[in-house]
Amino acid sequence: MRYFSLILTTKNFLINNSNTMLKKTLIAASLFQAVAFFSQQYGGMWIPTEINEKEMKSLGMKIKAQDIWNTEKPSIKDAVVQFDGGCTAEIISPKGLLLTNHHCGYDNIQSHSTVENDLLTNGFWAKNMEEELPNPGVTVDFVTDIKEITQDILGNTSSLSGAELTKKINENIDAYKKSQKIESYQSIIVRPMFAGNKYYAFVVETYKDIRLVGAPPQSIGKFGSDTANWVWPRHTGDFSMFRIYADKNNKPAEYSKDNVPFTPKHFLPISVKDIKENDFTFVFGFPGRTNEYLPSVAIEKIITDTNPARIEVRDIALKTLDEKMRADDATRIKYASKYASVANYWKKWIGETKGLKKSNAVAKKQAYESSLVAKNSEIKTSLDEFKKLYDQQAPYALNNAYYSEILRNAETLTLANQFYAFVQNYEAGKVDNKAVKGFKNRLSGFYKDYDVELDAKVTAKLLALYANKTAPEFLPEGFAQFKDVNQNLQVLENWSRNSVISGRNSVNGATVYSNIDQVFSNLPELVKTLKADPIYQTLTKMRETYVTKADAQYVGLQSKIDALQKKYLAQMMATDTERKFFPDANSTLRVTYGKVKGSNPADAISYHYETTLDGVMEKYVPGDYEFDVPQKLIQLYNTKDYGDYKNAAGKNPLAFTATNHTNGGNSGSPALDKKGNLIGLNFDRQWEGTMSDINFDPRFSRNIMVQTKYILFIIDKFAGARWLLDEMKIVK
Repeated sequence: MRYFSLILTTKNFLINNSNTMLKKTLIAASLFQAVAFFSQQYGGMWIPTEINEKEMKSLGMKIKAQDIWNTEKPSIKDAVVQFDGGCTAEIISPKGLLLTNHHCGYDNIQSHSTVENDLLTNGFWAKNMEEELPNPGVTVDFVTDIKEITQDILGNTSSLSGAELTKKINENIDAYKKSQKIESYQSIIVRPMFAGNKYYAFVVETYKDIRLVGAPPQSIGKFGSDTANWVWPRHTGDFSMFRIYADKNNKPAEYSKDNVPFTPKHFLPISVKDIKENDFTFVFGFPGRTNEYLPSVAIEKIITDTNPARIEVRDIALKTLDEKMRADDATRIKYASKYASVANYWKKWIGETKGLKKSNAVAKKQAYESSLVAKNSEIKTSLDEFKKLYDQQAPYALNNAYYSEILRNAETLTLANQFYAFVQNYEAGKVDNKAVKGFKNRLSGFYKDYDVELDAKVTAKLLALYANKTAPEFLPEGFAQFKDVNQNLQVLENWSRNSVISGRNSVNGATVYSNIDQVFSNLPELVKTLKADPIYQTLTKMRETYVTKADAQYVGLQSKIDALQKKYLAQMMATDTERKFFPDANSTLRVTYGKVKGSNPADAISYHYETTLDGVMEKYVPGDYEFDVPQKLIQLYNTKDYGDYKNAAGKNPLAFTATNHTNGGNSGSPALDKKGNLIGLNFDRQWEGTMSDINFDPRFSRNIMVQTKYILFIIDKFAGARWLLDEMKIVK
């Protein structure tokens, strides 16, 4: 209670004090102490070989660390996989049945959808294994071993720095990989931890025959769509189901009709017990990337410079796409996955910026830095150097944010950039038949979901933004001609009519839509035509100006910042001996834990920890793009036909929040109870706490999970796919 008393005393003192600097200092100090008090219990993304078992048990865990990670016998890690290189999934049956998020399987559901057979709208449920749909290119990765190999990688590098250090580290990594004996279907991934102060090796087994088993309609799996994204209370049944197939020896194999369902070493039992506030929970998965140890000046730049720039670009792109997607079903299906991808981090950055401000992240970090300096004066030198480097980098970082986001969101420029790289490689003699085939395949996939007229509008608007928001010294000569949006719309439409890149102009007697093989049949002619293409020329000027005037400076300064971050984190860990440090997330397997909790994100607002199907019906808007509801779900609600999937109050529980420290790559991660049973599927974070990638604040940071009760309810009562439940081990 002494921390609460300190906050109250500080607040009363500040009311009567007019010194602004003193106010800021005291607020920062009290916030730092209060948050530090809580965060010792909840923050952290732990390598599974180094989990804090003592703290987990103090919070309520009943299993042992060896039950979570064990290479000698089956453990929970054998049921957790990285799904398609980005999300997480878990095995929930002895026949290789996988559970992940609807949004993780979204592009695969989309690829099987047509206007006539719209699986996004209607959902899909295989009636037996023969009906399960293959997904070429989709993989799942098991991590079978983890070792710290810091000495192998850094042991002979103490006298090196800069490019020489990087070169030697890469050589050491290659040497380590070559020294290890692995199977043909295995690989070794080496990742730096603690800003490069430690290194770990992960042995990975990759399975390549992954088939779609079931997915609810997006009116369930994406209920609330972009309006509800990152928001609590949440009512989204964000799940889909796949199955791993293997050869007759249960080993990884390319797709074949002769493959059989994979037999796992372990699969997760599924609990349908009621979830209560303060229940212990932990999440096991592959969080993407966090930056918990940044200095305060870096957080300041994110808030004031780079996040606003990225948000502005995506805001324009999304509004333009949304207008046509709402009016045209073919466009909606074609752009569904791309729109969701763009919107995801657009909204995340908005919430992150808001959360960093609300939690006084900069002041909190400054207070912590002051406490470090008081113990170790050398840290002040590092902090002063950070200030100098980040200030120098700021204009280049802002240009990088605008440039990279515009190239990513103006698809016409994305295509032009790909053609530019191809031309450069061709002229350097680096293009062979294999490279041509690979490039054509990538282009064919891109053009499949490309609307040239729609993207001409997006590109026109983003060129105007770049021309108006970029400092003159970073713009190509004559680029001011793009400042007027309306003029750009006319220019882009005229250009696209005669462009190979847009797919409207022919080269070698064909277009990329009519015969892409013929387009590439005469490479000298294709290159000549591309170089005369005004879209290609515009991209070339943008790219070469950016590379010359901004990129080298940005990258060079970032290299110095990274080297200083490594030194600073080592200083921090040596100085703050009472703090237990965890490595930032980097898409490697991690465990995080906490308790089921509601929240109080703003004045007079209190969120319960659990939502139910009742909330779906309260939000229901017939015919709405985001809040429509299938009639069968309405019928089940009206008749209260919940079966075994109701709670003690007779309601159908849907989602819940907890204090687990999660990240984007945790999408699809299993949420487990104190005994290791599956109780939910992680799919989001509360908007007020999305700054947890940079500043975990236990007052606001909540992860959002769809309950297993709701998942099973949809499979059983809504889809009638009880054959899938018969595979599972359900704990009642």
